[in-house]
Amino acid sequence: MTGSVKAMAVTTFAALVAVATYSVALGSNGWLWFGWVVLGLLTIGMAASGNI
Repeated sequence: MTGSVKAMAVTTFAALVAVATYSVALGSNGWLWFGWVVLGLLTIGMAASGNI
């Protein structure tokens, strides 16, 4: 993986932890989960586009 893909992966994982913590503490928010899914798809797209 290149540095940018690793950074995206770390950001995606950190966002997952943040969204899950928010959901446990304050209740689920669909927009946060939607944003996390979009971030995950962008990360997968970067990894699949030859930046591995």
